[in-house]
Amino acid sequence: MNTSDIAWMLISTALVLLMTPALALFYGGMVRSKNALNTMMMSFVALGPVAVAWALAGYSLAFGGGGRFAGALQYVGLRGVGLEAHGTIPHLLFMAYQGTFAVITAALISGAVVERLRFGSYLTFIVLWTLGVYAPVAHWVWGGGFLAGDGALDFAGGAVVHVNAAAAALVAALVVGPRRDYGRHAMLPHSVPLTLLGTGLLWFGWFGFNAGSALGANPTAALAFVNTFLAPAATLATWTLLDLTRGGRVTAIGAATAIVVGLVVITPAAGYVGPGAALAMGALGAIPSYLALILRARTRLDDSLDVVAAHGTGGAAGALLTGVFADPAWSGGPSGMIAGHGAQLGIQAYSVLIVLAYSGVATFVILKAIAAVMPLRIGSRVEGVGMDVTEHGEEAYTTGDGAILVTPAEAAPGRRSSPVVASSGGAL
Repeated sequence: MNTSDIAWMLISTALVLLMTPALALFYGGMVRSKNALNTMMMSFVALGPVAVAWALAGYSLAFGGGGRFAGALQYVGLRGVGLEAHGTIPHLLFMAYQGTFAVITAALISGAVVERLRFGSYLTFIVLWTLGVYAPVAHWVWGGGFLAGDGALDFAGGAVVHVNAAAAALVAALVVGPRRDYGRHAMLPHSVPLTLLGTGLLWFGWFGFNAGSALGANPTAALAFVNTFLAPAATLATWTLLDLTRGGRVTAIGAATAIVVGLVVITPAAGYVGPGAALAMGALGAIPSYLALILRARTRLDDSLDVVAAHGTGGAAGALLTGVFADPAWSGGPSGMIAGHGAQLGIQAYSVLIVLAYSGVATFVILKAIAAVMPLRIGSRVEGVGMDVTEHGEEAYTTGDGAILVTPAEAAPGRRSSPVVASSGGAL
């Protein structure tokens, strides 16, 4: 084992873990104040049950040896996962690093269903989804599964993380349905500075996400690090020009979204392309996501925080562009279309479609199974009151005293018990 590699991977694991609280800030600032705490909790809470599920079974399903479609069960309960070498780092550290990916991926989905999905149903969903969707898809690409065998390239999670989460987010938004006031009243961000803070911390953590995927302190990590700096910068510059051309002004939410899109776009290619290609990918990747945002606003799809446009469209664009720009002169390995391997673009498209289809269908099945046992949505009146008080007994911002009677039937249709009082003072 190599102590420098171990040190870098310890730092990278902490950086990726930071991305989940950063996502909470990013998402939390973009919702109405009455749902800010609930929205942030939907990210924060993934640090608990998803990480536990990953340690108990998810890691084995993703990285256990064996099949083309799922890992074997030799690592269940972390049996056989200790301080022995996994490459140049301890096996246990590799497991923890990959666990932070599972956590942030599950948390990403919440952005499509905030302000109306019951917290208990969401907890159940992210655990089942991690085990039934994320872990198998991670195995297909990173654990020796069939997509890796077919030659799919995904350095740090374009398909495994972003396309996967966006497919689930799209299905979840359709199954749960739109917010009751969607399309009738403006649902404005309550704290744009909070979102900008979250964006900055996401970019910071993303250096561990991409450069850490080199699994060591090596030249590939340096390449991925620089590309993670350059691609979002190009996306932000392009997005700024698009905003100025279209509306004559640049919004802060648009700038934050652009940075995230750039990070998503470069993720599958970070260790496979040179810095010039990273700039090109960031610039090109801005366009489909920008158009997707405009299109979504003209539909009835209530993808509350535009997970599909940012992560789905950006992740798919990044995966396809990897098939164009992958350069053995920089990576020492895979080639894309420009380097003479035109078939790679088709392989990338195939991998994206497979992940989209599997994640979408499996998410639908999981949500319908949960709905058969417990309600997915909160009641209409509770949605009007806000989910901070009704789901958590607290408020992000205390607005004064007073109480609103909320019956369990309104909070969770179909559940019977005595009424509770939702106090704006922050207690139940």
